[in-house]
Amino acid sequence: MNPVWLYTILSVILVSLISLIGILTLSIKEKKLDKILIYLVSFSAGALLGDVFIHLLPETIESGFTLKSSIYILIGILFSFVIEKIIHWRHCHHPPSHNHPHPFALMNLVGDIFHNLLDGIIIAISYLASIPIGIATTLAVVFHEVPQEIGDFGVLLHGGFKKSKALFLNFLTALSAILGAALALILSSSIQNLTSYLIPLTIGNFIYIASSDLIPELHKCEFNTKQSLLQLLMIVLGILIMFFLS
Repeated sequence: MNPVWLYTILSVILVSLISLIGILTLSIKEKKLDKILIYLVSFSAGALLGDVFIHLLPETIESGFTLKSSIYILIGILFSFVIEKIIHWRHCHHPPSHNHPHPFALMNLVGDIFHNLLDGIIIAISYLASIPIGIATTLAVVFHEVPQEIGDFGVLLHGGFKKSKALFLNFLTALSAILGAALALILSSSIQNLTSYLIPLTIGNFIYIASSDLIPELHKCEFNTKQSLLQLLMIVLGILIMFFLS
């Protein structure tokens, strides 16, 4: 098997398995889980930014950074904004309530399918650039997915699903990452220089997630000097791990 295909498929399977992490949170009290999650979010922000500025951006520059590259990065940011708006729209129109729990949870699953499809495409495109970049991007996605999947599991439970069914459905939607990866790899053989378009889009997506979704979450907590320093330390740790993978 082609090494790029092998690494990509193994990576997206790993990312898909992250969806089962919800089962580990069942024995953790909510307050303690919230404290753990905020540091995972900090680490994830650092890993995503580190992957952008240490791996993906240098790769784009090496391939020939042009005005088009800047435009594609901006498109990646705007595209992420639109997707988040759509997700927020479905949350507004399907609020969690006892009268209509399942529609809200089902809409969450639809959003997750698209999100995981995009993760698969991003991982595949990174491996097409190079295997080290693919590994670094996979780790960045994994670090981002851990708090994301815990949150998704909570939404499904709140939406009225039993624990076993919530885990199964969460895992099922995560498998769409495999479809996204396969689609990107197949298209890469028929579309010339596909990575020169999609890597800048990935950069835009990662910058948006880190700076618009993750970092603002760190400011929602009540200010605490020790906690703030630990958050900063976790961001730096995420960046350093990406540096050592370069």
